[in-house]
Amino acid sequence: MGKVNIVLVEPEIPQNTGNIARTCAATGASLHLIRPLGFAIDSAKLKRAGLDYWDSLDITYYDGLSDFFEKHPDADFYCFTSKAKQSYTDIRYPENVYLFFGKETAGLPTEFTAQHPERCVRLPMRPGQRCLNLSNAVAVGVYEVLRQHGFPERA
Repeated sequence: MGKVNIVLVEPEIPQNTGNIARTCAATGASLHLIRPLGFAIDSAKLKRAGLDYWDSLDITYYDGLSDFFEKHPDADFYCFTSKAKQSYTDIRYPENVYLFFGKETAGLPTEFTAQHPERCVRLPMRPGQRCLNLSNAVAVGVYEVLRQHGFPERA
């Protein structure tokens, strides 16, 4: 199995990023943070949510989406957005995949998702409801990729 990569685009809430860091540490996923961040990386709230996992993370920082794609021009990626037509379960995820998630208050940039509609997926929810918490959505995405690949190297 390749690598599951979680890409957070401009995350705003430190507790969510801390929880996502814990998910990454537990599953072996890499965490990619796209600036600007809505918090200092040494935030006490961030550390409280994931400090004991922080040193076991594979984490990389980028100065915007263009910086990310300059460093990963061939990234095979999917964007999680409530505006997508296809469900996250409709996709057969590749072994080395990047799962993109947007900031808590606005999601992924519309211009980005509009350029890649075939790479946009959604988590089915009841109409008119708010989206899932960011850390919950990431966990659903990570575990779907792992499930499809038979949970390699996991007990």
